[in-house]
Amino acid sequence: MAGHHMRRKDREIRDQAEARGILAKGKFAAIALCKDGEPYVVTMSYGFDASRNSLYFHCAREGQKIDFIRSNPAACATVVEDLGYRTGECLHAYRSVVIRGRLGIVEGIDEKKHAFTILIRHLETDPEPMIEKTLKNPKALEDVGILRLDIEDISAKAGS
Repeated sequence: MAGHHMRRKDREIRDQAEARGILAKGKFAAIALCKDGEPYVVTMSYGFDASRNSLYFHCAREGQKIDFIRSNPAACATVVEDLGYRTGECLHAYRSVVIRGRLGIVEGIDEKKHAFTILIRHLETDPEPMIEKTLKNPKALEDVGILRLDIEDISAKAGS
């Protein structure tokens, strides 16, 4: 967001590799969307594609979030790494990222295969059996919705 700066500079994570590391470890992103002045937030599991600087999500092919994206693809998302509440100190340790970018609907079968591979490798502890099962089922690939959030800006901070 042009012109907006983090108020608590002592908590800012300036190292982009560290910020991307938070994305690599996270599992869920809360995504903020807006259509005709109406806000909408949805939390979804994701896969981080570092090579494309994108997050992939799977979802239904129709519904409220699809309507919002078609109306306005601008999105803001946050991922939080919860490092625990510190009892007796009234402090909560965390690292978080805020992402701004464009959210699009993936249509091509090749990119859907790529997205599923990214998602499964990001979320599964033993991804290969699930990748093989998913990619062998063309009907599943056709019927599922895939979203891609292209990251345009990322900021990160930490608290202890």
